Amino acid sequence: MAAIRNMSRREFLASSGATTTALILGAQLAPNPVLAALRGDTTAVLNHFVKIDPDGSVTLTCSRSEMGQGVRTGMPMILADELEADWHRIRVWQAPGDPEKYDPAGKDAQNTDGSRSTRHSFQVMRELGAAARDVLERAAAETWGIDRSDVYAKKHRLYRRDTGDSLDFGDVVGIAADMDVATGPDAVKLKEPSEWRYIGKDMPVIDNLDMSTGRAVYGADVELPNLKIAVVARAPVYRGRVRRFDADAALKVSGVEKVVEIPALPADTPAQFRALGGVAVIGTNTWSVSRGRDLLDIEWDDGPFVGHESGAYDRTLVEAARKGGKVMRDRGSVDDAFEAADNVVEAEYFVPYFTHTPMEPPVATVDATSTPVRIWAPTQAPNETRQYVAEALGIDIADVECNITLLGGGFGRKSKPDFACEAALLSRAIGAPVRVQWTREDEIRNGYYHAASAQCVKAALDADGKVTAWHHCMASPTLFALWNPTQRDSSNLEVGMGLVDLPYTRIPNIRIETGQADTMIRVGWYRSVNNIQHAFAINSFVNELAVAAGRDPLEFMLELIGDDDELDLAQDGVEEFWNYGDTVDEWPVMPNRLANALRIVADRSGYGESLPKGQGLGLACHRSFHSYVATAVRVEVGSDGSFTVPRVDVAIDCGRYVNPEGIRKQIEGASVYGNSVARNGKITTRRGAVEQSNFHDYTVSRMNDSPLDVRVHIVEDFTHLRPCGVGEPGVPPYAPALANALYAATGRRLRSLPITADQLRS
Repeated sequence: MAAIRNMSRREFLASSGATTTALILGAQLAPNPVLAALRGDTTAVLNHFVKIDPDGSVTLTCSRSEMGQGVRTGMPMILADELEADWHRIRVWQAPGDPEKYDPAGKDAQNTDGSRSTRHSFQVMRELGAAARDVLERAAAETWGIDRSDVYAKKHRLYRRDTGDSLDFGDVVGIAADMDVATGPDAVKLKEPSEWRYIGKDMPVIDNLDMSTGRAVYGADVELPNLKIAVVARAPVYRGRVRRFDADAALKVSGVEKVVEIPALPADTPAQFRALGGVAVIGTNTWSVSRGRDLLDIEWDDGPFVGHESGAYDRTLVEAARKGGKVMRDRGSVDDAFEAADNVVEAEYFVPYFTHTPMEPPVATVDATSTPVRIWAPTQAPNETRQYVAEALGIDIADVECNITLLGGGFGRKSKPDFACEAALLSRAIGAPVRVQWTREDEIRNGYYHAASAQCVKAALDADGKVTAWHHCMASPTLFALWNPTQRDSSNLEVGMGLVDLPYTRIPNIRIETGQADTMIRVGWYRSVNNIQHAFAINSFVNELAVAAGRDPLEFMLELIGDDDELDLAQDGVEEFWNYGDTVDEWPVMPNRLANALRIVADRSGYGESLPKGQGLGLACHRSFHSYVATAVRVEVGSDGSFTVPRVDVAIDCGRYVNPEGIRKQIEGASVYGNSVARNGKITTRRGAVEQSNFHDYTVSRMNDSPLDVRVHIVEDFTHLRPCGVGEPGVPPYAPALANALYAATGRRLRSLPITADQLRS
């Protein structure tokens, strides 16, 4: 793999220079062919995903952000496979933000979130690679003076069928550069899956060497001439503002050069992803400006949310969930079923605020001293970054360029470019490039938070222990308050993440409602978003129902899910089902796939085997981002309530997949992340301010409490179907599987997160 190397934008432009001819294929599958021919001093580098140089080297474009999920390996794998390129002779170039050039599917504007890179790009990347192969084969046919059908490509060479003679890709670039490119899904012949060389095979991440040797460039590694470093003192309470400040002591610190106030947003301007304001200390190095910030004397106006006390607020969520109000799904007659029930079971579940804590806190470098304004950032959303920076500076988005560095984790936080807006405003204010560096304390105290949620669930059982009715009410602050601060109802998007699409086809009566809640903090999406609280409540409650009915939990869950090919929510009055932004025709809800994953994980985990005292195994399953995941967690509980997780089994059905090694890595990471969600995370507020500040009081999983043996079982049964998400779906089932395992081991029900040893001792 040593021949694969990363390629900077500067290198790409230089390598496409005036002295050589290269073939560059475009990304637009439109009626007009997109082809860049390089001749003499003409260079064309627009809209391309495949570039071939005269020496035969191939440069493939990645237009999604790499944050550890392996997209800079997966997308090139698809292109290289259809191209028939030798993996050892490719390079990967990271595209800047430009949706017209680098979002060929036209769906995501290059956003790397929602676990959608592969599912939305798989087909178009295949077509682009196949179009490149077609041009090369036609160029070889012209070189030999034979018919196109007598030529085929294989592993970076072009062969004559009659004689076996061959040419390297580079040998035909001169002719290929003048040829039209076949466009459209029916214009080129795609390889059969049986012919795939890379797709579906294990492939190591191309950035591994750079990441492990310190050569990888992350956000804080960007260096520019005359670069200044800044940290910002931000209001401790959401939407607070500076009343006054004194910078004299800060300016006396060696290395501190300026102190600049970033104006607060007007009170009537929604927060969205804008900079909220504060006081920036700017200088030559991070230590100096951090020390200077500590010495600032600031008096804050705490603003409208100073009364946000998480304890009281949590209680209002529970009351709102009990009340319900807005019916999102209604099947049969829930009220009649409860009147006729032999047994009624009720339970309430609670999930607190979480924050993202990526290994790399937010950071952005901006040079706003000239046009275009240039951004370098570890962003999941380069074009939204351009949009918000342009707005902050009062310029056109076309005058903003965003270059994407590697991300040291993202989890949704780095889709929100407030930190880039801060850097842009400061760069303009001082007339020099500025890097704004957030600290861990900044990220925890001033970030975007996963929504707290209360869930009240009630079910009716008949004399045979079958569920005849399910009534589920949820209340949670909405992330859409970022755009409309007065919104109190959960959106279709939030309810569509594992709640309204409850996959229990065998329950004749279902009602799902939402209650209203005020949003008093910056709520934003987080890895797997609202699926976390929905999966926790649903899977925990099903386990409780199975016990109440005196039935085996696995058998009980499978009975509720059934084996239907599709779930038609329209029959239950669901007028708008979000479905992760995709149509149900292309990505239907398929209960049979969820049941299949559950059976597989039960079998592979040893479910049903007799376990020693103090041990337990719990199951949970959930559909999210179109994937179907079932998790089995095994626990060992000590007499003091402490517990370990010696083994986790996860079955994932993600349809067609590209890199199985990447899937295993993502599910292993999701299990550790889910362990943090279940055992560690909890953000609380007092007088509107977040009380936690770093890993000493907002803990994450460490080696001593992480699940170290995670066994990933990739389901092959539905790989003929469209690709589905992988980065997020492994998180939601973990917490309920853990809670169910702890019940099996101790007999104690755990209905709120985080799960602690104290809960097991009480």
